[in-house]
Amino acid sequence: MPKFNPVSLEPVVNSAISEARYWGAKTAGAVAGLPVGSQTFWGIPFEFTTPTDEHDLLVLAGTSAVEIEVGASGSHLVFAHFCDERASTTVAGQSADYSNPVITAPGEHLADYVVMFEDGSELRQQVRRRFEINQVQTRMQSGFSSRQHQGLSTIPFRGPYPDNTWGRWQTGVMVGDPPTSGRTAARADGEGRSNPPGSWTIYALELPDSSVRIKSVRIEPTGAATFAIGAITLFGGHENPLRHLPLETIELGGTGITAADGMQVDVDLGVIARQRDIQRFDSEDWLASPVRGWGEAPDDPEFSASVDLTASADATLSVNGSEIEVGPLLDSGEATSSDGNVTARVLTSQRTWVHGRIIDSSTGKLTAARVHFRSPDGRYFPPYGHTHEVNDNWFEDYGADLLLGDTQYAYVDGTFQGELPVGEVYVEVSKGFEFEPIRQKISIEPGQRQLEIKLDRNSNLRGSGWVTADTHTHFLTPETAHLEAAAEDINIINLLAAQWGDLYTNVGDLTDGISGSSTAETIVWVGTENRQHFMGHISLLGATGSPVFPMSTSGPTEGYIGDPTVRAMSDWADEVREKDGLAIVPHFPFPHSEVIAEVVLGKVDGLEIRDFHVPTMDTFAVHEWYRLLSCGYRISAVGGTDKMSAGMPVGGVRTYAYIGDRELSHKSWSDAVRAGRTYTTSGPLMDFAVEGLRPGDELSLPESGAAVHVKATASCAMPIN
Repeated sequence: MPKFNPVSLEPVVNSAISEARYWGAKTAGAVAGLPVGSQTFWGIPFEFTTPTDEHDLLVLAGTSAVEIEVGASGSHLVFAHFCDERASTTVAGQSADYSNPVITAPGEHLADYVVMFEDGSELRQQVRRRFEINQVQTRMQSGFSSRQHQGLSTIPFRGPYPDNTWGRWQTGVMVGDPPTSGRTAARADGEGRSNPPGSWTIYALELPDSSVRIKSVRIEPTGAATFAIGAITLFGGHENPLRHLPLETIELGGTGITAADGMQVDVDLGVIARQRDIQRFDSEDWLASPVRGWGEAPDDPEFSASVDLTASADATLSVNGSEIEVGPLLDSGEATSSDGNVTARVLTSQRTWVHGRIIDSSTGKLTAARVHFRSPDGRYFPPYGHTHEVNDNWFEDYGADLLLGDTQYAYVDGTFQGELPVGEVYVEVSKGFEFEPIRQKISIEPGQRQLEIKLDRNSNLRGSGWVTADTHTHFLTPETAHLEAAAEDINIINLLAAQWGDLYTNVGDLTDGISGSSTAETIVWVGTENRQHFMGHISLLGATGSPVFPMSTSGPTEGYIGDPTVRAMSDWADEVREKDGLAIVPHFPFPHSEVIAEVVLGKVDGLEIRDFHVPTMDTFAVHEWYRLLSCGYRISAVGGTDKMSAGMPVGGVRTYAYIGDRELSHKSWSDAVRAGRTYTTSGPLMDFAVEGLRPGDELSLPESGAAVHVKATASCAMPIN
């Protein structure tokens, strides 16, 4: 039998899509915009009647039955129909103020669809509101046994984005066609934007024996409400064509297939969710690598093409014109196209939901960390709640995710849960510089529910009076900042509000003290980065009282177009010090103008001399700092990442400050910075003393110089460059 066989309604149509007299006001407006002609919904082709005598719709407004000739066999009769918003019996709550009519009579019996077979047998199916049929518009009340005609569109988070749609594009999926604007509804056009387009209800009526020919289908209305049928298609398969199986990743190979972007891929009864290249994974090299927790980016990686597919068991996958039946592929795990040109393989279809725990082996307690799970074929399996494809664009992903090189990570609070593939799984766990990062191959058993991973300490500088800080992060919420700081073993994270033209970030998080998300060992403080595009930037940390505003003064992208210069860096620095805060020069010394004057005048407390993206110490910033030291200006070195995307780890460059026996607080840390008891690092842990004196102490030597005893050590979980 053919897969799809349209049934003609031309002999029975009695009204027109454009005719409003049968419908409530909201239904009538939506019906007029329903798609007609030759259409494909959820992979099923429908032939809507071409108007004859202005009729293209079968409307049933009373109790008179209508019989539709079929004369063919199949497994399912698939209807495109809808009902009026007005019900014969309803409950209080329907309101004309709602843009979308509310279904207040679910289960209302509107008709019987009676299938009459040529062998004399019949099949009677009740058709009920919000089950087999639905209103043309609803308020988030989809049918229980039917679908709206709009399919699913996949949308790349990288864009391009229509007007104001960046936020919506991050979901990766859209019901129906993507919108032309992402703006929220305004008074002037709210109804047009908040209403979805009208929908045909698509319902597949299962038939008992696909080998028996259908004589006709008789539509018997109950008179409870008016409804209409626009098209019917007879489907020949084995399963309900609207029921899709869970998402699977299919690796594709064969003639001419080198990259996912170059493939022409389609599926009739399903959705291609992703079309992507998977980087080939050498597990032995990965496990043996001495560098762990920092991601990897091979110079010349190899890839395999793949698609993520959800489809009916009766679907056909087309790859560059070659066809593969989805049912046999999913049953056996692999298949070859009928012409032999394309091979397909299901990757790790068996998965299990695991509850995981990260344990600090020195305390036996849960500890926050950064985790990465990978299947043997190279796919990332994030814990639930974390994206499968981390967006490292500026100000576009400030969730608890990270992309380092080609490796994606998720930040977890010590617990996590989610699906992992059954069998071999590769796991990487990292937590700052004082825990040994691990890479392991583990085995996940069918039905396994628990997983525990232990992290071992290699140092404990906190116990020796040292605390860690990132002086410079943006965009995170205070709670996410706390999570990421804890997972990177940072004691103090400075989250900076800022102005970027007409964009103001984290202003709503400003308080006159530590953030409420702080805990005893992880302090979050929301300060400000105050910026002038030419004179320089200055970070104001730990100030109490009202914020130091404005955060930007003139200059493109810092201030807005035409903003005047109303404050100098020195003015900002003076005010933050009056409020017991620190003045730090971020990404020293750029912009390279007023910055040096502030150091000479003694108005700043520290310089961010390290750049996470430039690992060498032989940089202009470091040399400029040494020139200042040689001129007698004792100014502390601090480390901050300037994190503005998911491509930067909190504390990738960090400040170690010595507070001794003092209680951890933003004040004790600030005092240590002012005193110069700091060093900055991107991995190595240092111990440095001259004649027993530590950073920040003063050593007096005669003018002629002298021999001194120096003790210097460095240790690192990674190889030191």
